[in-house]
Amino acid sequence: MKNNVRTKDYFIKKIAINKVISDKMISEKVINKVITHQFDSANDAIMRCNSVEFSGFGKFLFNVEKAKKKMRQIENTIQKYSMILEDETISPTIRRNAEMKLASAIDTRIKLKPKIDHGSESNI
Repeated sequence: MKNNVRTKDYFIKKIAINKVISDKMISEKVINKVITHQFDSANDAIMRCNSVEFSGFGKFLFNVEKAKKKMRQIENTIQKYSMILEDETISPTIRRNAEMKLASAIDTRIKLKPKIDHGSESNI
């Protein structure tokens, strides 16, 4: 979701600047609420339908094969960092970094798995 935040911030700033320039003052708070709602709706749509389309911007599709490939990479990452954490001789810094990377990989796996399962069912 990090990329969405950056993209969302870009849209908020871009729209705010355009509105100020055109003298139709709309507060950044209102713009933020509108953009947040649109991104939340798009995220829900991609989770339900495997695609979302922004008029004038493009259509985005969930690619099941790429997701399966990513899932294999995530599983390898989980295995790698689990093995690192089994080593009791690693430094606290390495342990902390490995724990964060492992947690991130597990979180990604949790979010991606239902989407892959849903996408695989619709491709049968």
